[in-house]
Amino acid sequence: MSGSLLAELVEICGPGAARVARGDDRIAGRHADYVAAPATSHAVSRLLRLAGERGLSVRPRGSGSKAEWGVRAPRLDIIIDTARLHGMWDHDGSSAVVAAGTPVGAVQAALARHGRRLALDPPSPGATIGGVLAVNESGPLRHRFGPPAGQVVSVALVDPAGEPVDLAEWESPAAGVITSAVLPIEDLPEAQRWVIRPVSTPTEVSDLTTRLVAQEFALSGVEVDLPATGTGSFAMLLEGSADFVAAGAGRLARELGPLATIRTEAPEWWGSYPFRPSDVALRLRVRSRDLHAVGFVLRDAVGSAVAVRGSVGAGVVHAVLPRGLSPARIGDIVTGLEQVLLARRGRAVIVSAPPDMAERIPMARPDDLF
Repeated sequence: MSGSLLAELVEICGPGAARVARGDDRIAGRHADYVAAPATSHAVSRLLRLAGERGLSVRPRGSGSKAEWGVRAPRLDIIIDTARLHGMWDHDGSSAVVAAGTPVGAVQAALARHGRRLALDPPSPGATIGGVLAVNESGPLRHRFGPPAGQVVSVALVDPAGEPVDLAEWESPAAGVITSAVLPIEDLPEAQRWVIRPVSTPTEVSDLTTRLVAQEFALSGVEVDLPATGTGSFAMLLEGSADFVAAGAGRLARELGPLATIRTEAPEWWGSYPFRPSDVALRLRVRSRDLHAVGFVLRDAVGSAVAVRGSVGAGVVHAVLPRGLSPARIGDIVTGLEQVLLARRGRAVIVSAPPDMAERIPMARPDDLF
């Protein structure tokens, strides 16, 4: 049966586009048996119909930058590699059609040649359009433009039965494989400035965010980096015309006080996650004015300060738990955070963990990330 299945995968995807899985072909801790790389939505449809007929489990994979995120599937038979679903069309107006396997960086580079951009800046290196939409991943620009789920014009996917579906809204993930999306595009800003100030505590960050975001600065990003030890940074991004940005940055720096600096380049940590695959990482959705409460709960539950980084102005940050905690202790920490956040309309979920740990702790489900 295995030989005939591989032959069918090759027949659907083409010579060299389907193979037996290697040791590193896994998603969310599960090793696959086969990898198939379709080049068209029609081929995706045929793959999913075949999987349905055979009772096989399939999962899509883009760059693999978030392959270990989220809840573990019971099994994985076929990885659908989206690398050949690549390209961009109809980008002359206010939107562009982008194939799901296209890296966001490649789209941005192509649009930049025309003075345009997507309002997307996912922190995952090599993130693809499909991967970004699947987990609603965004970076600092979330503050001004919102998350991908709120931006997308429409999404084309193939459902588990192999039927093409066009969704006008992407408010929560749908079962199936994303093949393309229509996304808004905008002009590249003429100028950018980052205004940065050192910070030490979640309370200080909450106070600054609450005070400054309410003012009319038209900020594109409001980020914080609070390491577990040492001084952190609070950074705000202004974009627009050169005159507007220069005036706004000067005013922001005065508001932030004598320790503030103005830079033409982002700080090193900007737009990146504070965790590695070997870490247990939490995504916290919390209003900026409540960040201090969450920070203290985390510190008390863990017994020490915890590294936090993210879009504090938009209310989405990531925290890294120290190594050596037991699964039961991690579960208690998440439960305690949920209780604090419940009354504040927030949420805490575990997005990433080492495979052996992820089997024993409550990992995020796709809906949890929307």
